Amino acid sequence: MSLRLRFLGTAASRPTVERGVSALAILREGETLLVDCGEGTQRQMMRYGISFAFEDLFFTHTHADHILGLTGLIRTMALQGRVAPLQLWAPTGSARLLHQCITLGGERVPYKVTLTEVPPGEAVRREDYRMECFPVDHGGPGAVGWALVEEERRGRFNPDLARALGIPEGPLWGRIHRGEAVTLEDGRVIEPGELVGDRRRGRRVVISGDTRPCDATVAMAAGADLLVHEATFSEDEAPRARETGHSTAREAAEVAARAGVQKLVLTHISARYSYDAQELEAEARAVFPRARVARDGLELELRHAD
Repeated sequence: MSLRLRFLGTAASRPTVERGVSALAILREGETLLVDCGEGTQRQMMRYGISFAFEDLFFTHTHADHILGLTGLIRTMALQGRVAPLQLWAPTGSARLLHQCITLGGERVPYKVTLTEVPPGEAVRREDYRMECFPVDHGGPGAVGWALVEEERRGRFNPDLARALGIPEGPLWGRIHRGEAVTLEDGRVIEPGELVGDRRRGRRVVISGDTRPCDATVAMAAGADLLVHEATFSEDEAPRARETGHSTAREAAEVAARAGVQKLVLTHISARYSYDAQELEAEARAVFPRARVARDGLELELRHAD
């Protein structure tokens, strides 16, 4: 099952020549989820090959650099003849500002746009994964992070042993793999545990949104395959980071190290740093070597660990 992330906007607060503001696409087995929608997101989607045929948009909070692209995105899809509904998921208290973005311009949207507020601790559930909402520290209530958490997968089926036991390939293999005991023509009963290994963990991707380093992010990211954490400033600007409710690259790396994640990607980069932000990457890698700074258009693929 494929799982990829495409970074559409990696700048903090305002766009630069090289970076758009906050937007991220998660592509999972043909399904697209967007997280945040800074100004110009619809153009970034066109530029980086993200289809408008998506259904779910998740917001981390309602600061302008995370929501101003919603109006343009909705209007662009309307002009393209969209009829499928669009579902918005946002923190508690977001409805007023997001409805203003939806209705700005006064034109009727020719498809249904639904907004659901999700409090921290709850999740948007799908068949084999969920999007968990967790609290973060961005200078007050109303900011959250999101984590894509896949359900456990079935254990591996042993086809060589199945053949050795004389079990004919076909429907019986499928039933055993699904956890059913089967009775063979000779009367033998084959239990699933004879041929199927232990269940395997799904992947976990954690997106911090804008935040100070906090215990809630560490807890949600424990053992995660990937943590996407904001790193607006370097340690030289640590007082500014505290003042504005943001993190330094070093602080983000400390969160990743505490959580024991596999990979860390830094985003929400202040315009005061160079495009490649090597200084931020070096600062993070001194604490957590598997860190990198995102750039617009960066695509990451996450494979299963086993």
